Amino acid sequence: MKNPILNLNKAFENKVRLGVMAALMVNLKLSFNELKELLELTDGNLASHLKALEKAEYIEVNKTFIGRKPNTTYKITLLGKQAFELHLKALEELINQQKQ
Repeated sequence: MKNPILNLNKAFENKVRLGVMAALMVNLKLSFNELKELLELTDGNLASHLKALEKAEYIEVNKTFIGRKPNTTYKITLLGKQAFELHLKALEELINQQKQ
């Protein structure tokens, strides 16, 4: 039997990235401030993790202005959704393997 730990995605090893992906799986899109509040993070900490997920093409960034204020929103890409679902499946397999 293949070891399910080999299917865990390194991009989601960090709890912040895991939280971002989980939040975006159940929300069509979230703003920077919504993610920051939801995950209780500083601007810099969240920004660095969002950049890593964007570089991996797991999230899509949309920058607009509301009046004169910048508004940045994030949504999960199809690639990101597939990668996260595979990661969750690997976790489930690992847990189920331990029960047996």
